[in-house]
Amino acid sequence: MSKKLIGAVAGLAAASLLMAACSSSSEESTDAAASPEAAASEAAPAEEAAPAEEVAEEAVAAGGKACVILPDAASSARWETADRPFLEQAFTAAGVEYDIQNANGDKAKFATIADGMLAGGCGVLAIVNLDSETGSAVIAKATAAGVPVIDYDRLTLGGGAQYYVSFDNVAVGTTIGEGLVKCLNDAGITEGPVAYLNGSPTDNNATLFKQGYAAALEAAGFTPSADQAVPDWDNTKAGTIFEQMYTEANGDFVAVAAANDGLGGAAISVLDRNGQAGSIFVSGQDATDEGLQRVLLGTQCMTVYKAVKKEAEAAAALAVALLNGDQAAADALATGTTTDSEAGTEVPSVLLVPQAIFPENVKDVIADGFTTVDRVCATDEVKAKCAELGIQ
Repeated sequence: MSKKLIGAVAGLAAASLLMAACSSSSEESTDAAASPEAAASEAAPAEEAAPAEEVAEEAVAAGGKACVILPDAASSARWETADRPFLEQAFTAAGVEYDIQNANGDKAKFATIADGMLAGGCGVLAIVNLDSETGSAVIAKATAAGVPVIDYDRLTLGGGAQYYVSFDNVAVGTTIGEGLVKCLNDAGITEGPVAYLNGSPTDNNATLFKQGYAAALEAAGFTPSADQAVPDWDNTKAGTIFEQMYTEANGDFVAVAAANDGLGGAAISVLDRNGQAGSIFVSGQDATDEGLQRVLLGTQCMTVYKAVKKEAEAAAALAVALLNGDQAAADALATGTTTDSEAGTEVPSVLLVPQAIFPENVKDVIADGFTTVDRVCATDEVKAKCAELGIQ
């Protein structure tokens, strides 16, 4: 790898990695990566990096295109509104050719996209699996073709990807649980039944999220009353499932631990029809515009912000190193490890840290460039809350 390209990768890594140690279970270790300050101290000065055009020529010549398969556009808006543009920006900044496609929740399409990418000059493949079985099949094909694979955001259990880039997902769940506890305690509630509205049973992240919020809620004295997973993170199915949970419990919940903003929104719709939106505390995740609006209006207790830009930049930095055959540079970026509970192996990982978002710090998400004032403060009612909190 040329000195110029090392400078480019190091510079990208410094801009991308937000690392800190976090505790977790045996499912997910959290030897977090270096702090931004440490990363910056090791990065080459920006002026030493090669021009984008020169980096592109070297990278493509060495190992082909950077390829990414996103899972869908329905379970969360983030995949198309955040991950795709941030990945595009990161690859463009690194000067590498890229191909980003979305499987739209279709397992057959996921496999077809992978086949096309591998046949079309893919030098490194990053995937967000739809389930571990489908992801493992794609990883096996890529490995046989000599193409390294990065599990992006979701670990493919038993898949054998060389690297994993995500957030500490037990910590994400813990943030959800602790956020609900804060809302409940602030309202003077210290015990009571909580409904768990979990993510897809085929997504390992959903397992880790639940592990985190269940532990936090139960440690604080709250009792799980209903506990259901939502297939494929489908928001419509979530509404039906929560309606049944609500009916069976006669609405006797103090809170709903919803694993993301889409599921939280589905639960809030049911609560709203029953006159309880805002009186039963509901969590979320992903800091979507709709989720942030509900947080501001008080119908959603909190959401979890994951700095997708940093996640995308970290994945791009790994991809650039792998495209250029620089194992040492890739290993230097992946300073954490994650346990693949099915394979019994430790996967070198970049693990980032989540942030709890309440009304008073919604502005942090906007200031980070994840969304805009216009997108969040989009109705008269929300605009009034934004003005009250100085969001402008």
